[in-house]
Amino acid sequence: MALEHHFPERRLFLRSETETRFVRLKPATQLVAAAGSAIVVAWTIVATAILLMDSIGSGSAREQALREQAAYEARLDELSMERDSRAEEAQAAQERFSVALEQISAMQSALLSSEERRKELETGIGVIQATLRQAMNDRDGARAEVLALSSTQSPGSAALPDQTARSEDVAATLGFLTAALGQTAAERDAMSHIADAAKSEVDDLAYEIKLIEERQDDIFTQLEEAVTISMAPLDKMFAAAGLDPDDLIKQVQRGYSGRGGPLGPLLPSIGPGADAADVERAEEILKGLDRMNMYRIAVEKSPFALPLKTSFRFTSGFGRRWGRLHAGTDFAGAYGSPIYATADGTVTHAGWESGYGNLVTIRHEFGLETRYGHMSKTRVEVGQKVSRGDRIGDMGNTGRSTGTHLHYEVRVNGTPVNAMTYIKAAKNVF
Repeated sequence: MALEHHFPERRLFLRSETETRFVRLKPATQLVAAAGSAIVVAWTIVATAILLMDSIGSGSAREQALREQAAYEARLDELSMERDSRAEEAQAAQERFSVALEQISAMQSALLSSEERRKELETGIGVIQATLRQAMNDRDGARAEVLALSSTQSPGSAALPDQTARSEDVAATLGFLTAALGQTAAERDAMSHIADAAKSEVDDLAYEIKLIEERQDDIFTQLEEAVTISMAPLDKMFAAAGLDPDDLIKQVQRGYSGRGGPLGPLLPSIGPGADAADVERAEEILKGLDRMNMYRIAVEKSPFALPLKTSFRFTSGFGRRWGRLHAGTDFAGAYGSPIYATADGTVTHAGWESGYGNLVTIRHEFGLETRYGHMSKTRVEVGQKVSRGDRIGDMGNTGRSTGTHLHYEVRVNGTPVNAMTYIKAAKNVF
């Protein structure tokens, strides 16, 4: 009775030109229909909410990843500039150190010459003093003889002029040598003070070089950490997509191996006494940065991006469907939504293809190919080179299609693979 109260029995009369028929709707039939309609509506609301939240979350994650990548690149640039600045400072300090060593060497040579001269003068003075003592002894003996003779001679006898002149010559020579010795000692003391000052300056330069080396070690450490942190998600992304990073890098190097111009050292020279360990660390960092650049090129040439930037929902994935292989992923969206190339490549097909409708096919590096089907309009031509993010057409409903959507395929050496593998692999990186 309650069921009949809410869903009373109804009769639908269907009249045509020749007859009249009616359909009888019982309460149980009406209840089943209402319940089924409610379930469909509820499922539609929940699925739409989940897709919207996933789309919003994916957009925020991509923006955050782009900001983090930009911050990493800016930090790497700053560290590279600081490293170059520290290398220039170290080179300048090394040059100042070399100049100071040359000055010290010259001062030491002059000091050794002065010391030798002093020793020669001391030896000469010793000889002169011995001669002077002998002369003084001879003078005293002569004076004694003079006194003896004076006592025997008369008071008016003449003095001995030769002995007096000789004594005066010896005294003058001794005064000259004493003055020369004093001047030499003064020069030696001055050179000693200069050498002490130069040694202090050398100690200061050595301390400054040590500080520069410590700062350079910190810079190397930060660069190594930045390279490691930046490369880890890229390695994980390529591994998740089933690609061999080493093989990709070799292929990129073969395509980007041009050189030219005068050859010079990759790092600024810091003199013959440079630490081999620092040079090796710098070379390893540069190799890591070069590998990151190769990764960047490989990413641009691999289909890691989404072909749509507007709102969409997934309607059919890769795999078996009704006994047949569905070789791509379907994205449903508004009619005319822009469709973009997911990687750099060359257009090999742009036009009608049975089943696909309006189809654009792009050949990429590493044996990869992407297909974009059911377009309402193609915007590229065969042979045209496109870059990642270039608009190649508009979403439509051409070919074997039940509604407006994009059929997106990724093929490796002609074999279809799940395109979502590439998209999900890059979700937390870009």
